[in-house]
Amino acid sequence: MGISLSYSKEKALADEITNDSFMKFFGSIKKFDDFQSVKAWLRRITVNTAIDYFRKQKKFQNQTDVAEETGVFHEVNALQDLAFQDIINLINLLQEDHKMVFNLYEIEGYSHKEIGEKLGLTESSSRVYLARAKSELRKLVSLHLKEYEGR
Repeated sequence: MGISLSYSKEKALADEITNDSFMKFFGSIKKFDDFQSVKAWLRRITVNTAIDYFRKQKKFQNQTDVAEETGVFHEVNALQDLAFQDIINLINLLQEDHKMVFNLYEIEGYSHKEIGEKLGLTESSSRVYLARAKSELRKLVSLHLKEYEGR
């Protein structure tokens, strides 16, 4: 469920992704290799199911190839001041396409090429979406900390 929630803002959709993931898991149990980790296998199924749901939303239907985004980024060293749930809440504020690329790259460890193949993007678009997600997260973290300090 935690994996599903990291890809969906809505609990109902996360429940649906989790249920479908378990259905796929039990439907393919005969293919399971004893040397594989069940946890890793179920994680992979869940991530792929979340990607399938994301594709169904057709967020990238009108996607155009974008040039690399350039800009000055200032390092935010305030993450130690944020609780885990605060970070999740801030990630959930990102646009769906940026959030998906962020999760796949930063959390799941996919390359931009793999993300592009899974989401129907070019590698450069994946990089731009990640850069935009990080930039937006920096702004959100800064705002969150200013709000926190103002209390």
